Amino acid sequence: MEGQTLINLDQYFRISSRNSSISQEVRGGLVTFLTMSYIIVLNPLILGFTPDIDGNYLGGGPGDGSNLPIIAATTALVAGVLTIAMGAIANFPLALATGLGINAFVARIAAEYMTWQEVMGLIVLEGLIITVLVLTGFRVAVFKAIPRQLKIAISVGIGLFIALIGLVDSGFVRRTENGPVPVELGSGGTLVGWPVVVFVVGLLLIAFLYARKVKGAILIGVLTATVLAVIVEAAFKIGPSFSADGYNPRGWNLNIPQLPDQIAKLPNFSLLGQFDIFGGFVTAGALTAILLVFTLLITDFFDTMGTMTAIGAEAGLNDAEGNPANADKILLVDSLAAVAGGVGAVSSNTSYIESASGVGEGARTGLASIVTGIAFLLATFLSPIVAIVPYEAATPALLLVGFLMMTQIKDIDWGDITIALPAFLTIILMPFTYSIAVGIGAGFITYTVLRVATGRAKQLHPLMWGVSVAFLIYFAQEPIKLLLG
Repeated sequence: MEGQTLINLDQYFRISSRNSSISQEVRGGLVTFLTMSYIIVLNPLILGFTPDIDGNYLGGGPGDGSNLPIIAATTALVAGVLTIAMGAIANFPLALATGLGINAFVARIAAEYMTWQEVMGLIVLEGLIITVLVLTGFRVAVFKAIPRQLKIAISVGIGLFIALIGLVDSGFVRRTENGPVPVELGSGGTLVGWPVVVFVVGLLLIAFLYARKVKGAILIGVLTATVLAVIVEAAFKIGPSFSADGYNPRGWNLNIPQLPDQIAKLPNFSLLGQFDIFGGFVTAGALTAILLVFTLLITDFFDTMGTMTAIGAEAGLNDAEGNPANADKILLVDSLAAVAGGVGAVSSNTSYIESASGVGEGARTGLASIVTGIAFLLATFLSPIVAIVPYEAATPALLLVGFLMMTQIKDIDWGDITIALPAFLTIILMPFTYSIAVGIGAGFITYTVLRVATGRAKQLHPLMWGVSVAFLIYFAQEPIKLLLG
């Protein structure tokens, strides 16, 4: 019976045909979870301390942090359910959770115009619209209309993006306090603190093991760095970077790696269903609500396209045109994830580029996503254990994966300005603006303009024209809003 179950599992997920194994998928799924589990801690910090237009906080309470466990539990729940759905329906090694950038947008901008329930209602509405676009075939058609070399540029740009995320989150690279230089090495141009040492040790260990072709190199590296972090914190009592006492450049950037007082606690899912789809149109006005939905739509629409292209390329699952297998199912689950994020009142859920770390560990099928999803569901009860893993232990994986994705750059024709310049802008603007959608938009617009300028407008797919115009509106929405009053 057990042997037949393994055979069925292999056939359903096509594990052997994708040159993988069950153990490889499990390792990959765990690595993906460890690399992106920070969202369980970070999402409540972004959403939980911002009052809405009425002065109320998401999850209730006076804004003293007592609402954060509620947001954390629902964040993990929604991420777990949708990631399992991605694995079971699309058979693709892609995990989902609350979208970074989107959650900051809804907290810092949308919540200023309406209540939290109304903000989440707009997210549900945006998710429903994007789901209709998938079901009608429009979203897949747009994806297939993108030239292959622009898809390669998207993958490379995302590689640089996640590498920068790893460097910044680890404290190896930091924003400068003032002056013309936006970032610098460490603090004041010098690496400081034990957390950076943990990051460097983790990175070198992963690189060493990967070069030696050791199975589980990334997982071993992350877990080893976590153990080292716990020992360092116990010995030196480093504490967080940000606290009531001010900023400590030698502190941990998010999670403090210390053994918790309790292993598990019962989750509170009272945020589920806290949304109002159309109330925001009354509170903020129709124009503001429409522009907010449009911004969410553009970001969600193209971030996932870029992410699944990059993951598919790294896993060897894309066809000759750069299209991943089961693209329609991937996009459908991702679209429903936006709806689920609004229903759960934890902001839009979307595909995570950190899934590339699991692919780097060997994940090739949806079984890895199911492992990641189960880990998220367990995290609703075991959040104290999840909080042990610090940024500095998890982010070395992003550097290795960023390098692997960067190697695709050789397949871009740098001799043709009409593809080279759009590719260049796509690649550099993703990390420089901290936005996948911005990089894609700049590349699309430039590609369209240059094709017209060189007399090759007829080579443009009609959908490229429409998408380029949509991105022009996206970039110019503030002037448009001012113009329309």
